[in-house]
Amino acid sequence: MSKKKVLVIGLDCLAPQLLFNRWLDILPNIKKLAYSGIWGKLESTIPCITVPAWSSMVTSKDPGELGFYGFRNRKDNSYDALFFANSLAVNKPTIWNILSRNRKTSVVIGIPQTYPVKPLRGLMVGCFLTPDDNADFTYPSDLKTEVNNITDGYIIDIKGFRTDKKEWLLNQIYNMTKKRFQLVNNWLKTKEWDFFMFVDMGPDRLHHGFWGICEPTHPKYENNSEFVDTIKNYYIYLDKEIGTLINTLDEDTTILIVSDHGARNLTGGICVNEWLIKNGLLTVKKYPVEPEKLSMDNIDWSKTYCWGEGGYYARIFFNVKGREPEGIIEKQEYKNFRDNLKHKFEVIEDESSTNINTKVFIPEDIYKETNGIPPDLIVYFGDLNYRSIGSIGYNSIYTYENDTGPDDANHDPFGVFVMTNISDYKSGKEINICPDNLSIYDVAPTILDLFGIDYEEYDMRGNKIIC
Repeated sequence: MSKKKVLVIGLDCLAPQLLFNRWLDILPNIKKLAYSGIWGKLESTIPCITVPAWSSMVTSKDPGELGFYGFRNRKDNSYDALFFANSLAVNKPTIWNILSRNRKTSVVIGIPQTYPVKPLRGLMVGCFLTPDDNADFTYPSDLKTEVNNITDGYIIDIKGFRTDKKEWLLNQIYNMTKKRFQLVNNWLKTKEWDFFMFVDMGPDRLHHGFWGICEPTHPKYENNSEFVDTIKNYYIYLDKEIGTLINTLDEDTTILIVSDHGARNLTGGICVNEWLIKNGLLTVKKYPVEPEKLSMDNIDWSKTYCWGEGGYYARIFFNVKGREPEGIIEKQEYKNFRDNLKHKFEVIEDESSTNINTKVFIPEDIYKETNGIPPDLIVYFGDLNYRSIGSIGYNSIYTYENDTGPDDANHDPFGVFVMTNISDYKSGKEINICPDNLSIYDVAPTILDLFGIDYEEYDMRGNKIIC
């Protein structure tokens, strides 16, 4: 007698406007999956970034509940103590934790924030946070040899993907993705599993490396470039790999394709700390001759009200009296200061004096809880058309170069979602439901419900999606 199985194909940064709106007709396997079930845009977390989005997906907890708000987080209220949010920071039950308690076997490969690996009922291969190939990135640990043998040298991630060496980058991406699917194909057929989930970082690395070259609406678009069809060809390749996986599945399997966020044009950067300096909110002891990272030691805290972190979005931290070591904002003035600063960010203009439509979020307003040390404000400059540049020394709040290397794509608040039963796919049944309110928090409840597990026991933020 067969039993219920669930396969989740995670493709980091896969973009719905490309997958669904532009290329679905040339992606026959994904198109048939979508039309055989439920599909649409999947609203991501705020911030819409790999960490914390994937952990929010597999726990149905928001970043505030999880207690981390990006890769780097404040450890305490001092100025320079940071921690990197790896698996040790995830203290809420994941899908596979709950399934293990219910005697279900899971295979988990490459899901962000699964390194260091933790025990489960099943098998695990750690994620891109693994420092290098020498680390123990599998559970059980002796599984590492098998992983490398199957793939002829497994690739965890691509170091240095922000590069002008496009041909090298493209080869690396294809090689990494090919090896990921080799492992998945092998284990789908040879391992015991009820739940199988893997994530490939290839789409993310591809978008950040080739978006400006391939996207016709981007200012850097090159219609005569040899790489102009790079992203389209990669999506076609992914569709073929997914087709190969489908052929291994029996009819009691439900298959999902998900991404943690999407991608969009990145047209420039707002130098957040330059802006704070210009507005008298941040004072440095010595202004650099050339652009450099803002050093906490270079800040005059007696004259500084707040500072910002760079990245795809900005995190703004206030210097509050009694909270930070040398705080100057009185606690009773905190709310007024925050609201005024929020407004000032929202009216930032570009160099032609046009409002860039910046979105500003207050953590207490968007999260159920705010554990850890949350930012005081989260800022999407130009609604993510601009990234946040944390370095100073530009003598301007505008820049069109990324301070961490070449990158023409920002993250978009919507990823992708496809879910269908293999029995419906193989029979050619057309369901074709495309709701407009799918949330990243709905994925974990949906999977648990497929196994007959009451997800409401776990106080999850999302609800089940019914196919």
